[in-house]
Amino acid sequence: MQQKKITLIDIDRIVRNRAGKKSRYIPQFVLTWLKRLIHQDFINGYLKEGYEGVDFCENCLRYLDVKVEVDGLENLSDTTKFYTFVSNHPLGAIDGVTLGMILGRHYNGNIKYLVNDLLMNLQGLAPLCVPINKIGKQARNLPQLIDDAFKAKQHIIMFPAGLCSRRINGQICDIEWNKSFITKSVAAHRDVVPIHFIGQNSDRFYTIASWCKRLRLKFNLAMLFLPDEMYKSQHGKYKVIIGKPIPWTTFDKTRTPHQWAQYVREQVYKL
Repeated sequence: MQQKKITLIDIDRIVRNRAGKKSRYIPQFVLTWLKRLIHQDFINGYLKEGYEGVDFCENCLRYLDVKVEVDGLENLSDTTKFYTFVSNHPLGAIDGVTLGMILGRHYNGNIKYLVNDLLMNLQGLAPLCVPINKIGKQARNLPQLIDDAFKAKQHIIMFPAGLCSRRINGQICDIEWNKSFITKSVAAHRDVVPIHFIGQNSDRFYTIASWCKRLRLKFNLAMLFLPDEMYKSQHGKYKVIIGKPIPWTTFDKTRTPHQWAQYVREQVYKL
């Protein structure tokens, strides 16, 4: 029986593909630094195990020796409905795989993330993802892809902030949430379930993110440090609180979709 080929993280290959002929001018020590920053060998050590889907999420937490406490699963007793799950995004990696594990277990793998298409490079996670790319060829088909995902008989997981949390006025919290989960949930008659993931990254990460904003960098430099934050999360403990579903009929004309999105964001932080 032929074994399925496992795709590993290869910084040299990624740089060649992204930079093309210009990659020859990138010093080797920069590539070595990048490999260490993202912990290429550590990540590939896990990818070689070959897990996919919900198993990928569950065993990723095992590999990192991360423990998770969950409150509120009893709020999901109605198994006849398909929900839109929205969460704050404090960590940028562990929070995603944790929700995949919790909700994937609860719904027998019938979940989909709406994520940045870069995550499709993680072969084991790809079966759970609907890739969202706002530029390039896929951008033309993006509205239809999202509509199809919400119409399908599956649960949707979203991080409406788009970015992981930042330090804002001394507090670690999400930036304003995008309204799309409101408009799409109303159109598909999906109730929205708020989730509060309790955790945070290192001070270094928030300092880098802050400087990126001050310098108005177009490239999200802080994103490069997320694998290191995941590495540091080893042996960590986190808590996830699942709130009661908010009926889609709640989101009426008394507020704009943007205002309703911020309302749900507020409810998340009250959990």
